[in-house]
Amino acid sequence: MAPLAIVTLLVSCGANQSVPEPSPDPGAAAQCAALMRALPDEVADQELSTRTALTAQWGDPAIVLRCGVQPPAELKPTSRCDLLNGVGWFTIEEPAEYRFFTIGRATTVEVTVPSDHAPQADALIDLSTAVKQVAELRPCQ
Repeated sequence: MAPLAIVTLLVSCGANQSVPEPSPDPGAAAQCAALMRALPDEVADQELSTRTALTAQWGDPAIVLRCGVQPPAELKPTSRCDLLNGVGWFTIEEPAEYRFFTIGRATTVEVTVPSDHAPQADALIDLSTAVKQVAELRPCQ
């Protein structure tokens, strides 16, 4: 019975929240693998707490990165693109968080930053070097 308690403790300490795992095609998954290898241990002064093949979380409430997601329905060709450290982002502001999606990359990266971690752009700046591992197909316009 003790081994089960240890496994339960490890699982519950290793995840801040349940994060849906994306299911990208093989080419996008390869791009994500390069990004995941380059992730920093700290984002917006928050320590890395959980990492999978396609997701990562920092802090509590968690800053969440997901690689290989589908672009949001709200993203249109005329949508605003904010350029931070050479990475183009589309922003969706929600009551308790901001959701950011890369624009012009070989696969879409989503970063969710709770309002507790303002200014939210700090997380994107900290992640920009890693996100640049995903090939740019077209620049932010």
